[in-house]
Amino acid sequence: MTLQQMEYIVAVYRLRHFAKAAEQCGVTQPTLSAMIQKLEAELGVKLFERSSQQVVPTAIGRMVVEQAWRVLSRARKIKDIVDEERNALSGQFRIGILPTIAPYLLPRFFTRLMAEYPDIDFRVSEMKTADCKKALSRGEIDVAIIVAVEDTEGFVQDSLYFEQFIAYVAESDSLFQSKAIRSADLPGHFLWLLDEGHCFRDQLVKFCNIKSACDSKATYSLGSIETFMRMVESGQGITFIPELALDQLSASQKKLVRPFAIPIPTREVVMLTTKTFVRQGMKQMVTDAIRNSVPQRMLKMNNTEQRV
Repeated sequence: MTLQQMEYIVAVYRLRHFAKAAEQCGVTQPTLSAMIQKLEAELGVKLFERSSQQVVPTAIGRMVVEQAWRVLSRARKIKDIVDEERNALSGQFRIGILPTIAPYLLPRFFTRLMAEYPDIDFRVSEMKTADCKKALSRGEIDVAIIVAVEDTEGFVQDSLYFEQFIAYVAESDSLFQSKAIRSADLPGHFLWLLDEGHCFRDQLVKFCNIKSACDSKATYSLGSIETFMRMVESGQGITFIPELALDQLSASQKKLVRPFAIPIPTREVVMLTTKTFVRQGMKQMVTDAIRNSVPQRMLKMNNTEQRV
């Protein structure tokens, strides 16, 4: 049994697809399949049930993969310790990031970062907070860029910046005439909100006291801030965007922007790692790149803002 074989079965387990797993591992599908079959023969058990529609792990396969995850995580930790001792800014660095942060933050720094550090193989995956925490625990990613969480058992979170929530209001909505939006004004209006489980939505629902957000006929769930913006631009409802999105708006789009009245709901964006994370030099390099890419005023909260 080799680390390479373990990497292959973990990839198949995660992706439920041999071709996709082979692509992720950088080998051909026949090579990956042959290596897994060899491992199954060595262990004397079948790890996956294969069909034309899907790949499903067997009961024993799940247990084997769980142990393989742990072995791979510990093996990577050895290399990380050596790289950190050498102050090496090279190798693979895997970042998880929320879908409500990625489109607005990554363009500000990521391309430049890749150009400045060509020896680093950056890998970025968009995922929700719960998936980020699970991926960190399993060693599937190195760091996660998320919104600050209260339950940090087993994790360390370092502040990156503070970002206000902004209302995006259709011209046909009565609140379009307002210079600022009060949270008390929102219940009863036609709101475009993200699916449950997105902290961006959950924080707004809590702050604005939208008690019927899950059941209201005037509340819809599609899953994309950009989709909701197009719906507002077409003439209906209100949605919400993060502050960093403002720099990407055209002049006509900025006419639909309305700030919140004081106190302004604000989220803290953080970098989350496990308490056993080793590559502090790499983490600090990415942290500095992010903090240098956002407006200076966003590096700390002011007295007009309220953390949500």
